[in-house]
Amino acid sequence: MVDWGVVTLSRRLVDVLGRVNDTYPWDHNAHFHPWLLRRLPRRFGRALDVGCGAGELARALAGRAERVTAVDTDPEILERARESGGAVANVEYCLGAAPDGLPPGPYDVITCVAVLHHLPFTEALTRFRRELAPGGTLVVVGCARDEDVRGVVSLALNPLFGLVRNRGRAAVRRPVAMTAPTRPPGMTFSEIAGQARRLLPGARLRRRFFWRYTLVWQAP
Repeated sequence: MVDWGVVTLSRRLVDVLGRVNDTYPWDHNAHFHPWLLRRLPRRFGRALDVGCGAGELARALAGRAERVTAVDTDPEILERARESGGAVANVEYCLGAAPDGLPPGPYDVITCVAVLHHLPFTEALTRFRRELAPGGTLVVVGCARDEDVRGVVSLALNPLFGLVRNRGRAAVRRPVAMTAPTRPPGMTFSEIAGQARRLLPGARLRRRFFWRYTLVWQAP
């Protein structure tokens, strides 16, 4: 028998959390950028950022790379990336759709943050593998469908992080990086890990909070 009182309370709680999140938004993907950069060499040649969005990560990579190719399917967000980031000589923004529309490598570094669940999983990882130079590094911060308590914990922590990051002040506008279209992930972490380890032997995967996981792989 359904306890409708509990259902109603749960819905109200979700609504309250949603309003807090809207008032104090924070960029979950940028939260992982420092972690991602620590997985990369101090200096490297060519880098490819797949699904670059507003370009924050691409510009961070530019401080270490000889050249960064930043690719996205949205011409409007690419234009905003160019405007908001100013002129960075070694970053080239390109319109293209992964996996088939990526500029050819080889690349010493490939990054993909909160984009892989928008792509055909097997085809995308296969293309990344093909475009990596020998010894190159692939770093993915991906989104996974809930399958354990981390999703519930993340739901509670999310507004707290927003309050802290916004210093308790309501945001005037959402960060540019959070204006891109999104969709929920279809694969669980277990499904992702199984397929990724088959395609990328030796890949290191870890489940994270805030509906994310990380993947690091170095090409032989």
